[in-house]
Amino acid sequence: MARISGTTKLAGVIGWPVDHSLSPAMHNAAYEQLGLDWVYLPLPIADEIGLRRVVAAVRSLPFVGFNVTMPYKNAVLELCDEVATAANMAGAVNTVHCVDGRLIGYNTDGRGLLESLASDANFDPAEKNVVLIGAGGAAGSALVAFILGKVASVTIVNRDPLRAEEMIARVEPHLKSTRAFAVEMESAERYVASADLIVNATPLGMNAGDPSPLPAEWLRSDQVVLDMVYGRDVLTALIADATRAGARALDGLGMLVNQGATAVDIWNDGSQVRTPRDVMRRAAMAQLSSRRAARSDTA
Repeated sequence: MARISGTTKLAGVIGWPVDHSLSPAMHNAAYEQLGLDWVYLPLPIADEIGLRRVVAAVRSLPFVGFNVTMPYKNAVLELCDEVATAANMAGAVNTVHCVDGRLIGYNTDGRGLLESLASDANFDPAEKNVVLIGAGGAAGSALVAFILGKVASVTIVNRDPLRAEEMIARVEPHLKSTRAFAVEMESAERYVASADLIVNATPLGMNAGDPSPLPAEWLRSDQVVLDMVYGRDVLTALIADATRAGARALDGLGMLVNQGATAVDIWNDGSQVRTPRDVMRRAAMAQLSSRRAARSDTA
């Protein structure tokens, strides 16, 4: 439990809505473990006018930093004084470091994705073939991570291939040896079948009854399948299909934990101690269990 004092520094998550966020539980558990006099708060902001006001106020308040979630990851990029290369490539900021009144924007989602693949699936995407489903902000972060991770190819599958092509155009100067393609779902079967890794970066799966973004028969037992959706009481259709196919299937909780821990690493940049991922994961899982129990009690 955080002890608030006159020296307590602030952090938080900006978005709308944020009442479902696991970040306060994860972060506050990490701060306690690290002995940091910090507290992490949910900061619900209803519109971009409010966003600009809050970001302006943060410059004068004792914030170490803040996270940004939907729908403001793109908008906050323009409000930062400096933006890291990976965030510019992704076109989105999810972590802001407050340094002497200046705001420095980062995108830790891609690092969180790579860390989750390494720790939860023992998978290194270097020189592998990847299928990425979606062309929104989450997909952009993943695309940057895969380029920096030196994958052989990324095939972006999206209902509107034009959006995927725009995403590729934004990172084209950085592609180097990585090949990137945009295809519609109707043409994606052969790319999915030959992929080493499949990542769902769409919201499909967040709601009960959502179908899988892919036909189950396209999946293979030697693949890794990561669905960024997390926190569901039951498996998403994609994770269920991948499990039945014998693939290594992951939800998005590991990515969430690792991107959050990377944010703390940035804010706590004077420390040589790595933010404890295991502490943050346990706190997130405890929060999810508590919510499920509360739903069962009211059912």
